[in-house]
Amino acid sequence: MEIKQYQIIIVNLDPTVGSEIRKTRPCVVISPNEMNKHLRTITIAPITSKSKDYMTRVKFELEGNDNWIAIDQIRTIDLTRIIKIIGELDTKEIKKVKSIIKETFVD
Repeated sequence: MEIKQYQIIIVNLDPTVGSEIRKTRPCVVISPNEMNKHLRTITIAPITSKSKDYMTRVKFELEGNDNWIAIDQIRTIDLTRIIKIIGELDTKEIKKVKSIIKETFVD
């Protein structure tokens, strides 16, 4: 399975600890394609359907419902956690994700 940056994938995040987002859920691939091609791990941001309008969350529509990409919950996972690929972000959503990542971790 070839994993590409900004794809939406279904991932089993259990087991978790404390306040980490848990269970099997959609996630956005954050790591770049070059890393995804050569490593046995990828970096993801979980997607949640229940969120407030936090500055570290990107609101978007998935399968007809409002969801949020949790930039504050970015983590690296092993490829064996991936269940399947279900889609990808559009250009507008990618731009917003990049902006929030920059605001949160770079500036």
